[in-house]
Amino acid sequence: MSAAPSVTWTFTRLKLSLLRNGLRRSSGRTAAFVVSVVLVLLLGTGQLLGMLLLRGNEYAAAGVVPLAALMALGWAVMPVFFPGGDETLDPTRLVMLPLRARQLMPGLLIASLVGIGPLFTVLVGAGTVLALAQGVAGAAAAVIALPLLVLVCLALARAVAAVNVRLLTSRRGRDLALLSGLVIAVGIQLLNLGFQRLSESGGLAPLEPVADALAWVPPASAVAAVQSAGEGAYGSALAQVALSGAALAVLLWWWYRSLDRLMTSPDASTVQATTGPERARGRAGGKGLTRLLPEGRTGAVMLRSLRYVWRDPKTKVGWASSLGVGVLLPVVFAAQGNGSAYNACWVAGLLGIQMYNQFGQDYSAFWLVASTISDPRDAYVEMRARMLAIALIAVPYVAAVVVVCAVLLGEWQKIPEVLGLALGLLGVLLATGVFTSYRFPYSIPQDNGYKNVAPGQGSLAYLSIFGGIIIGALMCSPLAALTIWLHLSGGHAWLWAVLPIGLLYGVSAPALALRVAAPRVAARLPEILTAVSRG
Repeated sequence: MSAAPSVTWTFTRLKLSLLRNGLRRSSGRTAAFVVSVVLVLLLGTGQLLGMLLLRGNEYAAAGVVPLAALMALGWAVMPVFFPGGDETLDPTRLVMLPLRARQLMPGLLIASLVGIGPLFTVLVGAGTVLALAQGVAGAAAAVIALPLLVLVCLALARAVAAVNVRLLTSRRGRDLALLSGLVIAVGIQLLNLGFQRLSESGGLAPLEPVADALAWVPPASAVAAVQSAGEGAYGSALAQVALSGAALAVLLWWWYRSLDRLMTSPDASTVQATTGPERARGRAGGKGLTRLLPEGRTGAVMLRSLRYVWRDPKTKVGWASSLGVGVLLPVVFAAQGNGSAYNACWVAGLLGIQMYNQFGQDYSAFWLVASTISDPRDAYVEMRARMLAIALIAVPYVAAVVVVCAVLLGEWQKIPEVLGLALGLLGVLLATGVFTSYRFPYSIPQDNGYKNVAPGQGSLAYLSIFGGIIIGALMCSPLAALTIWLHLSGGHAWLWAVLPIGLLYGVSAPALALRVAAPRVAARLPEILTAVSRG
């Protein structure tokens, strides 16, 4: 009687089958996979060779130990921001198999080695240990450190995925996937700043304190143990390896507990929510900050717009990008030596364009809004409420960024003029957003993809955004000209006046725009509905 096939090998074949069948769907996907493999091989091999060049360098550990910690961090966040990257990360798909969590874990862990990410991890991990391996003891420690590093990374990813599996398969998980682009952009900027600092210092010496601290943080401690063993510090090497081994044991235990709970607890969809009516009544009555909103149509529209920001994936991505990049740009400029308090005006521009294409985010549901607008007064209240919802977030955020940026740069005396310019720019962009919203509306597809413009409406989107920004900049030019004139004419004592003038500018421009645009919005409702309903 033949022995039963190994569960571990079965899961490995399952992972290979999923990969193979996914590539058979289209030639484009196959080409993208091949290109990805080639790029990963080139990048990983380049990293490996680069770290081999560090062998014998006194600052080798300062470079490779933080890299090992950064790689582990990437594995920790990968399941959260890229839940669709590995179909086997969702253990709830295996709940019907007659297997216990202890039987599933070896197969899933070994199956994790199949893929582009593990290939890159092995190449980089090999480079980190080979860069530090010196002598027989160092080589022996490297043999232990490399698999330990890779296993900790894989177990970390599996444990995080098991804990957050309900999140990853929900709407919020898809939202996080859409936000991954912002996280990557911010991470690239931070790495860019770090590389600039290193290039200015002319070496890896500034990273030594960081490497010394990370040498005792798993799994980077396994890499640091290779150096300790090579230098004859066998006690330190043993302790650092033990730390990574203990971390692996804790992660496996955490993963086991999460798997066991997922395999034995009922799904939320099968359990009747007994408190549903009570919760519904609580929401209907309005609680928390919603009670501070105005009564009537204004408050209802503001609440709907704020819920779009919080719940709609693409609206949330747009807001998160504007908020994040608006803070990141002044920080990057300051770190590059080009810092100025005026860089805080970027956040006003990025938040101001959130007023553009207001009806597009409603998609085909705009007919519900259109059915409630019977005259210019209704259109005025609708647009004003949408604008107030944006201002409720944008105004305090812009003020906070301006103040923080000026204080950090030691230019606190520029706060009045910069804040006046920023608020004036914000108000002008809100005003132009009113016109572009009804004059150049376009549809935002409601699928889970990354397209923010329906096919055939790209020119409308570009005309709306860039045309509105150019007109807004021209409208704000008198305020900017006043600020420049006060600087050039020596009237620094009067620069504080830019704040009230900018505030008046930022309030009067949207008010005038609403008055002018309201009759046109009411008259163009059928055209707007047709434009925003295109799929």
